[in-house]
Amino acid sequence: MYLYNSTTHKKELFVPNNPDLVKMYTCGPTVYHYAHIGNLRTYIMEDILEKALRYCGYNVKRVMNITDVGHLASDADTGEDKMLKGAKRENKTVMEIAQYYTDAFFADCQKLNIKRPDVVEPATNCIDEYIDMVSRLLSTGKAYFVGGNVYFDTSKLEKYHVFGDHDEEDLAVGVREGVEEDTNKKNKNDFVLWFTKSKFEDQALKWDSPWGVGYPGWHIECSCISMKHLGEDLDIHAGGIDNAFPHHTNEIAQSESYLGHKWCNYWFHVHHLNTEGGKMSKSKGEFLTVSLLQSKGYDPMAYRLFCLQSHYRRNLVFSWENLDNAVVAYDKLVAKIATLKGEGEVEREAFDSLKERFVNALNGDLNTSLAVTAVYDVLKAKCNDATKLALIADFDKVLSLNLISAAEKLAAKQAQEEAANADPEIDALVAARTEAKKARNWAEADRIRDELKDKYGLEEPAADYPLVFRKATGEEAVFRLHENHLYNEENGCVVKLSDAMSAELKKRIAKALEAGADK
Repeated sequence: MYLYNSTTHKKELFVPNNPDLVKMYTCGPTVYHYAHIGNLRTYIMEDILEKALRYCGYNVKRVMNITDVGHLASDADTGEDKMLKGAKRENKTVMEIAQYYTDAFFADCQKLNIKRPDVVEPATNCIDEYIDMVSRLLSTGKAYFVGGNVYFDTSKLEKYHVFGDHDEEDLAVGVREGVEEDTNKKNKNDFVLWFTKSKFEDQALKWDSPWGVGYPGWHIECSCISMKHLGEDLDIHAGGIDNAFPHHTNEIAQSESYLGHKWCNYWFHVHHLNTEGGKMSKSKGEFLTVSLLQSKGYDPMAYRLFCLQSHYRRNLVFSWENLDNAVVAYDKLVAKIATLKGEGEVEREAFDSLKERFVNALNGDLNTSLAVTAVYDVLKAKCNDATKLALIADFDKVLSLNLISAAEKLAAKQAQEEAANADPEIDALVAARTEAKKARNWAEADRIRDELKDKYGLEEPAADYPLVFRKATGEEAVFRLHENHLYNEENGCVVKLSDAMSAELKKRIAKALEAGADK
């Protein structure tokens, strides 16, 4: 499998440190509010990555943090405490907010078929680990204590900007709007490892430490939680592209300074979901959630397909029109699968050939759009239905679009509707009436018609409405229209009509019925 590595800016052959276990860490949510669908795009693609690795034969252990410590909002460890903001907004405690939105996050993940990581660790569980790491960094001279806070000293690093995308001047604290320069820092890129003094005197969660009562900085939790559960080396670290700097940059700095060796080999970053107005963000007030999509009638699987139709390293633009297109694509796909019958044996050669296309798409830097195309290739392939169903079920281990179960539900619904509309007695009467009409036994046909109406409420079709023509003598002749033929009720005479004449008569019949005509 080839994956794009954000630190080298190229696709690399994925080789785990241990062939028996892939160690994967993903940044979890800050649980002060609902996750918006932009956040969830990242988790969908991380879910695909984990499932693709398992699909290709790797044993994976995936760890994710839950940020229930009130981390700050800015690059300089200043800004607004997100957890406290949420608590004040809803008049609850910080921990009540944390639990509520943790549950809400995983409920959304379940709706989107995002697998729960093997280990989920709240940040508040690991205070001892943070203190241990900070203490060692201080003892080795990689950190310093000043003004009541412990800072990481970036000047001790050979290279700080490991992702290589940042201009040094652009990273100066003073040029960032709304960010106050921290005069305690020795270097502009230094960051806080442990706070005891900040402008937040009402910080809700604080713990004892060697440096006073305080709380951890934003970045340290991921380093410590990863090491707690995955050890001193990490194969893949995943997250949104907006976390590359400063969060992941600072994780690498503190982790490798603490360990004394390289920490993580591959960095996997998912790009933004944008609206037509720009990047989706909770700070803008209103934002889109899975529940909102559902309230508007959208199946979460349609949103998952929408995400899979684009590569994870491309910004994706959300619009209701784009989502509607995904709905149409999903419904058509399910409807096509619903027509497949499972009879027969799987054709092994065809199965292997079509599966290879899917595997190649995954191995080519997780190209989900090509992986979805592989499903369409299966439906168009010249092989039996049993093979197609087996392949689609196999692919959905990774895609997780509920393709087979959705198709089965649709087929069951269609069968139920057909059964509801089917009645053996009605079918028999309709068949008898058809035979009576063929035999020109109009009286019997009318009797059956009346029985159908009286017993079952079935109305006479317009095309079979009696047509009364007046002869020149003043006598009436009754005809019935059947397809393009007029049948005389009395003598069985048949008059063939042109298509145009037949169509015109049908229009007049329909109009007469709408007007409430008896004849």
